[in-house]
Amino acid sequence: MKIWIQKRSWYFLRIFSSLEYRMQRRFTSLGQLVLLGTFMGALFGIDTKQTLGVQLFGLGIGLTLVALSSNLRRLKGLKAQRQLPPYATVGVPLQYRVIIENVSKHSTWDCIIQEALPDPRPNLEIFLETPTPYENRSNSFDTFIGYPRWRWLVQQGQKVLKAAAIPLPALIPGAKTTLELNLIPCRRGLLQLHNLEAKYTDVLGLTQRQVSIAPNAQILVLPQRYPIPMLQLLGRRRLQPGGISLANTVGESQEFIGLREYRPGDSPRLMDWAAWARSNEPVVKEYRDEYFSRYALILDSFVPLARQEDFEAAVSVAASFVEPLQGNDSLLDLMFVADKAYIMTSGRGLLTSTALLEVLAYVQPQPYDEFSTLSETALNAATLLSAVLCILLSWDSQRQVFVQKLRMLGMPVRVLLIGSIECSKDIATMSDQNFYHLDPQSIATGLANFGTLDKHPG
Repeated sequence: MKIWIQKRSWYFLRIFSSLEYRMQRRFTSLGQLVLLGTFMGALFGIDTKQTLGVQLFGLGIGLTLVALSSNLRRLKGLKAQRQLPPYATVGVPLQYRVIIENVSKHSTWDCIIQEALPDPRPNLEIFLETPTPYENRSNSFDTFIGYPRWRWLVQQGQKVLKAAAIPLPALIPGAKTTLELNLIPCRRGLLQLHNLEAKYTDVLGLTQRQVSIAPNAQILVLPQRYPIPMLQLLGRRRLQPGGISLANTVGESQEFIGLREYRPGDSPRLMDWAAWARSNEPVVKEYRDEYFSRYALILDSFVPLARQEDFEAAVSVAASFVEPLQGNDSLLDLMFVADKAYIMTSGRGLLTSTALLEVLAYVQPQPYDEFSTLSETALNAATLLSAVLCILLSWDSQRQVFVQKLRMLGMPVRVLLIGSIECSKDIATMSDQNFYHLDPQSIATGLANFGTLDKHPG
């Protein structure tokens, strides 16, 4: 019964929101005020003795018809091309240029250029399966109908906080101009820019029409990043057997030290064919293992649907540490679980810090807690690591055991727990200098007090 009612509620909410959206696109603020006056006139004009109501209704109808008829002309002739940067960042204004050309035979005037924002409304599946963080504190009627959930999901679906509207100067036929547009992304991931619109208003300023003037475009929005104090990583340098193992190629990258004669069992990939041809003896290249610092940034992606904001905060925290952790002479392993466990390595000729930020822009929360997959992956690579920074979303027994195992291997481990106190059980068990609890609502303040990764004793 509850599901049936919530389905009907979703259909009605979607219909009413569509009507509201179309009304706002078709009529200006002044036009909406005239429509309201026309409705009030019709309501009071039922009694024909109320002449003022009849007059108000007639005036409103007349103004609306004149405005609609004056805005029926064919709108065409503008073409635009966006010049987008390669990336945007959550919370940072995105500024870009738009080149607009008048390809018609007539001059243009009284026109506004603005991006049409993506539809933030949830589909039926998301509406039925995604609870709000405060749903257990809402009254039973709101929970039953689902309107607070609808409003919260619409807010979560908004990818752009604000898109500026810029007036277009008059353009004669064949003329071009360049405008500076800006918008503020509020969600990481791929931002689809479907329509860049030219908005025309009628002579009375009551109605408006939109025409798409540019093809679809997209830009990747990177996670929000916070300032991090100067970070000194004091873990030991670790032996990397065979040098840096390249994940996307066959073979190994090592430090070359010279040539030597071939020995049974040497890999054919080490053969120096040119030296063999010169000496008529099989010769192989000799490499030596390298010692350098390698740090792990472990992101806990297992979180209930109602705590998606905590996960977004965790991703922003991880993104904030990408560049400080990656030095000129070190490696950084980003570890997380999506459809499987991933280790993305940057530094020393491998991935760049920007590539790791791209990965973090796409990573999604996992509703089912399979932290053992992540812990097993991290422990298997632990012998190569100098220090570990764990960004966790809860503090249950399996996460506590995981951190203890890492520390038993003799490396510095620092834990950042993201979430409210209510979401973190047994938080007192880690109230030491290597454990930090961050409130998702005050991440910047919490990170400002973050210290150094201390060298583990022994």
